Amino acid sequence: MKISTKGRYGLTIMMELAVRYGEGPTSLKSIAEKHGLSEHYLEQLVAPLRNAGLVKSVRGAYGGYVLSEPPEDVTAGRVIRLLEGPISPVDFTEEDDPAKRDLWIRIRDSIASVLDSTTLAGLISYKDDEGQAAPSYMFYI
Repeated sequence: MKISTKGRYGLTIMMELAVRYGEGPTSLKSIAEKHGLSEHYLEQLVAPLRNAGLVKSVRGAYGGYVLSEPPEDVTAGRVIRLLEGPISPVDFTEEDDPAKRDLWIRIRDSIASVLDSTTLAGLISYKDDEGQAAPSYMFYI
């Protein structure tokens, strides 16, 4: 299974909204410019996020998008499944060899476990083994 740009960029949108949670709406244009992405493509990705109730749109001159739920309540798994569909490394059937089928199921379940235990709050507060924050979310005062 390979996560496409839909899932990766959708997660980028959600992380940017999580960073600004409680501060008001964020425009897709600002997210696109910050990450060097197509604003038009982000518009296509935000529609299913809005339809699923994960984000709300705010109209007006200072409009944009906001998270509908706190960042600690939204998992990467919800976002990825919404944009990518079911999580499965391979398509398998009941006729497959039981040992291989068991392997695919364990891989699928392991991926799902990681995605479902990773929240937006965790992603935006990520620190590496040396305690350094992710470069794109580092702030200077």
